[in-house]
Amino acid sequence: MKLRILKSAVTNPWFNLATEDWIFNTLNPDSHTLFLWRNSETVVIGRSQNPWVECKIDKMEADDVFLARRQSGGGAVFHDLGNTNFTFLSPKDDYDQEANFTIIINALKKLGIHAELSGRNDMQVGDKKISGSAFKHAADRSFHHGTLLVNANMQKLGDYLNPHPLKLKAKGIKSVRARVANLIEFNENINHETLSDAIIEAFCEYHGDTAPVEELDEASLAKQPTLNKYYQQMADWDWRFGKTPEFTHHVETRFDWGIIDLHLDVKQAVISEVVIFSDALNVELIDFLKATLTGIKYNRSEIKAKLAELSKANPELAAQVDDVSAWLLGEMEG
Repeated sequence: MKLRILKSAVTNPWFNLATEDWIFNTLNPDSHTLFLWRNSETVVIGRSQNPWVECKIDKMEADDVFLARRQSGGGAVFHDLGNTNFTFLSPKDDYDQEANFTIIINALKKLGIHAELSGRNDMQVGDKKISGSAFKHAADRSFHHGTLLVNANMQKLGDYLNPHPLKLKAKGIKSVRARVANLIEFNENINHETLSDAIIEAFCEYHGDTAPVEELDEASLAKQPTLNKYYQQMADWDWRFGKTPEFTHHVETRFDWGIIDLHLDVKQAVISEVVIFSDALNVELIDFLKATLTGIKYNRSEIKAKLAELSKANPELAAQVDDVSAWLLGEMEG
């Protein structure tokens, strides 16, 4: 069976995840394909995860950190240029998950690092996790991708993946943190290029064949309309936020003018229902708040804009609306 080796020169995560989808859905499965890539600073969440539960959205936006949602399951991970990501695609009837792990382990051996499989998804060096994987299967093809920590910024990993403790009752999957280590701790000379070369060599050795390395860049989008379509999906707000499983955000506080006990039901990242319990004397204020917040995106900028409109349109309620706006936006900070 022939081999195919793809390597991305692009560090935009939406491009790379779109390329994965293009590989999975479009490429001929009658070959063993290896795709190597890395991303600029990004939090990548699983298909069934809630970004507001998993990461600090506001901090990421302030620091120009990407948010990406992949098609496969699993937990939230932080990528930067210190991560090397690998993807294997094989025909379903010739898919061997253990073989993929063996290729990575053999590649690390070439660099003097002795890793081993831990459970079903991870690889470790000693008791430290250095790699995690996720999987996807279709009728005629199977897909395995993972990340290797080469020289990732562990501080930032903690910064962006430890969320503000919102009172969110979320459905979906929450990530489990593990003890992790960079491969550079075990070989100070390792980097993305040396690791990629070792993986390509181990891939070819395992399958007993060779193939040229195909470099992918932005021009690939123009050549492949399907790839461009997948890129547009990955970059779209509705995919990254709108596909969030249903959740509830409950907050309460006391103002000089009364108590606000606020429950926001959120479906597909849109506030579908607002319940407010309050002892405030002005019932109209509560009705206006409910009407204003219902049906808008669960997004700080949109909530801020809509409440500002409400305040401007009702000057007699402006002080209370502004109080609620400042408080709610503060509670949503990640």
